[in-house]
Amino acid sequence: MMVCRSCGKEERASEGYPCVDCGTFICMICSFRGVTLCKVCQELRDEQSGDTGRK
Repeated sequence: MMVCRSCGKEERASEGYPCVDCGTFICMICSFRGVTLCKVCQELRDEQSGDTGRK
C-alpha cells in the first residue's frame, strides 16, 4: 500500500501514477480529477508563480 501524496488516501501502488515533478505516488482518483503534482510540488509551483491559492 502507498499513501497518495496529494490527498493522503492509501491505495495499492498499481492504482496510481507518479507526480510529474518528483515521482511520488498520486492515487487514481486524484489523477482522474486532473491532479498531476503531489502537494509539495504543487505548493512549490504556486510559490514560484506568485500564486498563493487564496482569494
